[in-house]
Amino acid sequence: MSTDYNYDEQGQFFPYFVATMLLLALIPVTYSTFAPSKQTGLQNNPRIESSFKPADYDHIEQHKRKKRKESRRIKRMIFLATGWSLMAYMIYLIATSSALTPKIWDPYTILGISMSASERAIKSHYRRLSIKFHPDKVKLKGNETMEDANERWVEITKAYKALTDEEIRRNYQEYGHPDGKQSYSIGIALPQWTIADGSKYWVLAFYGVMFGIVLPYYVGKWWYGTKRYTKDGVLMETAGRLFKSYEEDCDEKKAVEILSAGGLEKFRKDEKSMEGKEHVIESAIKDKVPYGVMSTLEKLDGWKRKTYGLLWAYLTRTKFEDPKLDAEKLDVAQDAVLWNNSLLAINLAFAATKPILASMRINQNLVQAIPPGGSPLLQLPYFTEALCEKIEEFGAKDHWSIQRFMALPDAKRRQLCVGPDALTDAQYAEAIAIAQKIPIIRVEKTFFKVQGEKTVTPHAICQLVIKARVVPAGVTPPPVDPKDLEDEDPAEDDVDALIGRTPAKSKTQTKATADATIPANEVEKSPLVTGSEPPLPTLAHAPFFPAATLPKWHVFLAERRTGKMIIAPMTILQFPEATDNFQVQTFKLQFGAPPNAGEVHFQMHLVCDAYLGTDYKASVVLKVEEPRMFEGRPREEDEISEPDEDSLAGLMATSRGQKVKKAGAHHHHHHDDSEEEEDESDTEGEVEEGSDTDTDTDTDDE
Repeated sequence: MSTDYNYDEQGQFFPYFVATMLLLALIPVTYSTFAPSKQTGLQNNPRIESSFKPADYDHIEQHKRKKRKESRRIKRMIFLATGWSLMAYMIYLIATSSALTPKIWDPYTILGISMSASERAIKSHYRRLSIKFHPDKVKLKGNETMEDANERWVEITKAYKALTDEEIRRNYQEYGHPDGKQSYSIGIALPQWTIADGSKYWVLAFYGVMFGIVLPYYVGKWWYGTKRYTKDGVLMETAGRLFKSYEEDCDEKKAVEILSAGGLEKFRKDEKSMEGKEHVIESAIKDKVPYGVMSTLEKLDGWKRKTYGLLWAYLTRTKFEDPKLDAEKLDVAQDAVLWNNSLLAINLAFAATKPILASMRINQNLVQAIPPGGSPLLQLPYFTEALCEKIEEFGAKDHWSIQRFMALPDAKRRQLCVGPDALTDAQYAEAIAIAQKIPIIRVEKTFFKVQGEKTVTPHAICQLVIKARVVPAGVTPPPVDPKDLEDEDPAEDDVDALIGRTPAKSKTQTKATADATIPANEVEKSPLVTGSEPPLPTLAHAPFFPAATLPKWHVFLAERRTGKMIIAPMTILQFPEATDNFQVQTFKLQFGAPPNAGEVHFQMHLVCDAYLGTDYKASVVLKVEEPRMFEGRPREEDEISEPDEDSLAGLMATSRGQKVKKAGAHHHHHHDDSEEEEDESDTEGEVEEGSDTDTDTDTDDE
C-alpha cells in the first residue's frame, strides 16, 4: 500500500482553508457587534415635544450625529461586510468545484442492480450487459474510444466477480475493493509553489507574522481593553483617581472639581493644542460661575484645568466662538455623566449621606446644564437667569422650584413672565406645557411592615413601603382611595410575589383568577395579565444635554444622627401605569430590622437624577417591639395523658407505681375536656385581641 501527497494546484481545497480562517475571525466579531446590549435602547422611547432650541442647537445636533456615527462602528461594519462576502464566495467555490474526494467502490451501483438481487439474477443481468458493453460487441458513441469501452467492461467484470467469485468477494468484503488493499492520497490545501525553494521563506514569514504577532495583538488588545473599563464604562485609571479624590464633606461644587479628574485620557495626548485655550475658556466663564470657582481653577493646571473649565462652561451654558471648544465642551459633559456614575458607586461604598446626595444632584445639573446653586426654573424653555431673578424676587429669598412656580395663579404667572423684556405669549404657553409634563413623584404614605406580621420584631426582614404617584406641577389630582394606601400581603400560592419577582396580588384576585377566565376584550385592561410589556418611559426633557437620557429616582434610608446611609438605594426606572392616571404605585425597600427593641429614626431620601427641585425628604420612625409570648396555662392536649387502667400500658404503669385512669371514668373525663376546651377558647381570644397592634410610622416632610 502506498501513499501519495497531492498539492492543490487547481485550487480545489484552498477554499476550505480560507473559509476556516475567516470563520475564526468573523464569528466573534459578528457576535460582539450584534449581541443584544445590556443597556436599554432609547431610540423608541417617547419624548417631551418642544420647539425650543438652545443658542448652540446646531453644535448639539452635530455632536449627536457624530456620536450616532461612532456608535455604528463603520470600520467594523466594512470588515464584516467584506469578510462575509468573501466567505460566501468560498462557499460557492466549495459547492461548485470538483474536489478530489475518494469514491466508494460499489459493485451493485456499477452493475445497476438491487442489493437484494439473487446470484441467479446477477448472472442473468451480467449476460445482458455483456451483449451491450463487451468490447467486441459495443457500439461507440460520440467521442468515446475503445480504451474507454475496455475500462468500462473491466469495471463491470470486477463487479460481477466481486459478487460471484468466492476469493474476489473475500477481498471486497475485507478491503472494500476486489483487488485488495488500495493506495490512498492526501490532498494538501495549498498550491505547491507555497513551499517551493524560492517562496517557502516568504510564506513562513507571512504565517509567522499573522499567527505570531497580528492575531495575538488584536486578541490581547480586546482582552485588556475590556479589563481597562469598569462596569460603568469608565477607565480603571479614571475610577482610581476618583476614588483618591473622595471627600466626606463633598458638595455639588466640589463634585465638579472631582469629576474633572476624568479628563486625563481625553486631553493628555493633545496637550499642545491646549496652549492658549485655558485663557479663552476662563475669560468666557469668569462672570458666570459661582464664587470660588475661579480661585479653584487657578490652582489646577494642564488637562485637569481645561476639563474643569469646560465643565463650568457647559453648566453655565457658555457658547464659544471656537467650534472645537464647543464640541469638546459637549464631549466633556456627556463623559462627566459616566464619571459621575463611577463616583456615585464609590460614595455608596463609603455610605456617607452628603457625598451620595452631592453625586446624585450633580447629575441633575449635568443633564439640565444648570450650575450648582442655580434656579430650577432654568429647566423650562426660554427661561433665563434674569427672568428667574425677577420671579424669585417676588416673595422669596431662595430659588423657586417648578412646583412653587406652578402653584401661583395663572394670571400672576403671566404677569411675572410675559412682557417686552421677557417671554411672548407663545413662549409662555410652551414653558407652562413643559412644566406640566415634568414627572414629579408625590409620596402619599410611608410605613414599615413585616410580611405576615402585625409588628416589627428584632432581626425581622422588614420592608419600607412607599405609596407614591406622579403628580405634575400645577395639576390638582383626584383624592387618593384609602384602599390604595393599604398593603395587603400576597396570597400563599402567589410564589412570584412572595419572592419579589412580581407585584403582589390580593387573595381575592388570586381566587378570581382561579375560578374565572378573563374575557378577550378585557385582556389588555386586566391587572392580572402579566405577559404584556409595560409602556416605555418618557425621556428626560434636557435640550442642552447632548444625549438622550432616562430619568431615574433613587430611594434610600439614612440615619439622622450619624448621617450615614444604612440601606442601599433602590432605583426606580419607570412607573407601571401612565402618569395621567394618578394611580398610586407601591415600592418596597427591604432590609433587616435592628437587633434591639425601641424606636429608630431614619431619614428617607427620594432623589431624581434628571430634574432639579423634585427631591423628597422625610423623617420616618421605625418601632421595633419584642415578640409577644403566649400567656396562659398549657392546654391539656399538649400534656402527656395517663394510660387506661385496663390497657396493657396501664398494667405496665401500675407495675412501675405510676398513675393510671380508672376504667369507669371515661364519660366524666370527656365532660371535663369539653369544659376545659371552652375555657381555653375564651383565653386565646382575649390574648389575640389584645395583641392586635400595628407598626406606627411618623412621616414628616422636611
